[in-house]
Amino acid sequence: MSSHVTTYEDVVRPEWIDSNGHMNLAYYVVVFDLATDKFYEDIGIGTTYRAATGNSSFVAETHTVYEREVHLGDKLLIRTWLLGADSKRVHYFHEMFHAESGERSAVQELMALHIDMTVRKVAACPPELEASLVALVKQYAPAELPKGAGRRIAMPVR
Repeated sequence: MSSHVTTYEDVVRPEWIDSNGHMNLAYYVVVFDLATDKFYEDIGIGTTYRAATGNSSFVAETHTVYEREVHLGDKLLIRTWLLGADSKRVHYFHEMFHAESGERSAVQELMALHIDMTVRKVAACPPELEASLVALVKQYAPAELPKGAGRRIAMPVR
């Protein structure tokens, strides 16, 4: 079965609005980061894991695509997909929706690295965590990437 792993909800706040009257691009990233925190807890690599093991995850790469504006007071729904994982990496994808209309507003694809916080370097996670992540990938990874995943930035070929 493939499905998003977790959901996160928020509301566009006054301090997130820019001079164009919509949510500033930086705050899309803030909302996606808040969704990441929930996702990490749900898959077992969040604050509880960090406190117990001294290990954490650092995002190494992101790609954000803005599709539709959101405005003050709009309710947001973020769905997070687990695309892949191994002993050192977690690949995931957020979709942000306007909760009332259902329109997709933005997406963000991320690659996170497992970090040994004592040396602040990439390190393999414990085997039991890797097995858990691989099992979650088997359970949740979509047969086809969600629309927008795997994109790259490039000029059109002429």
